[in-house]
Amino acid sequence: MSEIPERRGVRAAALAVLAALAALLAPACRAAQDPEVTPPVAATSTRHAAPSGRRPGVVNIDTEQGLNSTSAAGTGLVLDQSGFVLTNNHVIQGATSIKGTDTDDHRTYTARVVGYDKAGDIAVIRLDGASGLKAAVFGDASRVRVGDPVTAVGNAGGKGGNPSVVTGLVTSLGQSVTARDESDGTSERLTGLIETSAPIRPGDSGGPLLDTGGAVIGINTAAAGGAELKQKGAHRGYAIPAGRALEIARQIQRGQASETVHIGPTALLGVKVRGAGTEQGALVAEVVPGTPAETAGVPVGVTIVALAGRRVESATALTDLMLAHHPGDDVLLEWTTAQGVRQSAVLHLTDGPPQ
Repeated sequence: MSEIPERRGVRAAALAVLAALAALLAPACRAAQDPEVTPPVAATSTRHAAPSGRRPGVVNIDTEQGLNSTSAAGTGLVLDQSGFVLTNNHVIQGATSIKGTDTDDHRTYTARVVGYDKAGDIAVIRLDGASGLKAAVFGDASRVRVGDPVTAVGNAGGKGGNPSVVTGLVTSLGQSVTARDESDGTSERLTGLIETSAPIRPGDSGGPLLDTGGAVIGINTAAAGGAELKQKGAHRGYAIPAGRALEIARQIQRGQASETVHIGPTALLGVKVRGAGTEQGALVAEVVPGTPAETAGVPVGVTIVALAGRRVESATALTDLMLAHHPGDDVLLEWTTAQGVRQSAVLHLTDGPPQ
């Protein structure tokens, strides 16, 4: 595998406390790789400022990750005039505060997370106090064909201001990539993606992929970063088809939680965890001060084996189990010491950043 597609959010640090269990956060770009991906064609233009007709309800998103003193930036799309905004989950992952700037009127709003689908990399935020916003126009991604010209719009480099654009061609359909966090090695599989030659950059995540009529046909979520591609002047960008992204977004707006969709604020446990080696469970690498885990006396070095009566198979499984809980819940946490002694405590979960 000679090329490594990268997940595109602007991130400044390798570690952070995740909202649900204070696990490891993604670094600047999350990598993805897949042997099935076909070679791309070269992009057809350079990046430039987007004209007013090319800004279909685009929002610049800036986040602060207070638990690790870093910041991030990305892009979103206005779903309706009241301020619901669609973006990638990894854009708001770990955020302790979020601001969104509507690029049509250049007003900046504080924002809150409505819900997210970590597996599908989709999130919905709402701009507080917003009204009368211009919504993005969505097209039919099922009509997209290889060779179609496309335009990617976004907050490249997290610089803010008017969105910039790059153009390219659709190079493949139905592509699968594995997005990998370089900080902790965890990964997620994304399938059914639109592959293009548009050279998207960090900050473009969550932004629109447009057809020639200016309709949104995809949500940009990853890009190739392999040295071989760069030497050839070629690019590979990946977008989630608009229909799939909208389906998840509407589910979130309706408040319908599921095994993959979390609605509302995220609960904080307060431990940084990693795999337990040959054992099952989640090894506690650090307990975050001032969190429920510290209050309950959870020690560093123990292995978490159960949460609320459900078995914890791995660090990733602990994250998934936490998605079913919310701030204010009381949960029984069980762990084993290095000597094999099983212990437990009831933790009162507090509010934390999204996963």
